Amino acid sequence: MNTEPILVLGSTGKTGRRIAERLAARNLPVRHGSRSATRSFDWNDPSTWVPVLEGIKAVYVCYYPDLSVAGATNAIQSFTDLAVSSGVRRLVLLSGRGEPEAQRCEDIVRSSGVEWTLLRASWFAQNFSEAHFLEPIRDGEFALPVADIGEPFVDVEDIADVAIAALTQEGHAGQLYELTGPRLVTFAEAIAQIAQASGRPIRFTRVSMTEYAAALEEARLPAQIVELVSYLFTDVLDGRNASVTDGIIRALGRAPRDFSDYVRETAATGIWGNGQG
Repeated sequence: MNTEPILVLGSTGKTGRRIAERLAARNLPVRHGSRSATRSFDWNDPSTWVPVLEGIKAVYVCYYPDLSVAGATNAIQSFTDLAVSSGVRRLVLLSGRGEPEAQRCEDIVRSSGVEWTLLRASWFAQNFSEAHFLEPIRDGEFALPVADIGEPFVDVEDIADVAIAALTQEGHAGQLYELTGPRLVTFAEAIAQIAQASGRPIRFTRVSMTEYAAALEEARLPAQIVELVSYLFTDVLDGRNASVTDGIIRALGRAPRDFSDYVRETAATGIWGNGQG
């Protein structure tokens, strides 16, 4: 599996970028699946799919923006069919925990007839530093439409490690790995940890979903993203995922990284500020 290039879809995103970097560090051939790559890949333009699949035997499948959005199931079905007919023998799908739509996409990959591994992940710890959460944290005012429910935030570094194992090693085919951190952390607790580690006051407040959606629209986020975020906060963050799993231990033989480790390491980069806020 290691002599042909491995296709990494979403290679400029949180997980894909790390996976591509790990493959390159091991001197394994990697093909970037992104709109900015030499062979451009765009989920919304199926004509770009054929060139990136040429000569590929293993694919990391990451759908943007999320498997729960309208059209994702059809896209995953079409891409999976094309990948198999193009000679792909191994598919590793990034999925979302607690999302029925994402699980329908998982079923498509399961039924592909080739080796598959499913990575069903909880919320990313890196959403606080590499997504739209970053700006309000820097501003010192963080508002979300969430109840006091714990989430087992998973470190994206762990997701990348599991994906690399599934893409390059034997023994992971036919496995569903639910990937979570080792403990539950509420959003209020997460912000408190970030404030302490960065030495900055950050006020956390709860708002209604209507207020939050209006703020996202005012920030000119695309309507599809506003709808996705509304769905995630309204449906997925209802307590259904308030438990930890052993997926990372099963896949890697080690414990998952703790949210506090992520906070400490990220605060040291200065991305959240240095106490001047």
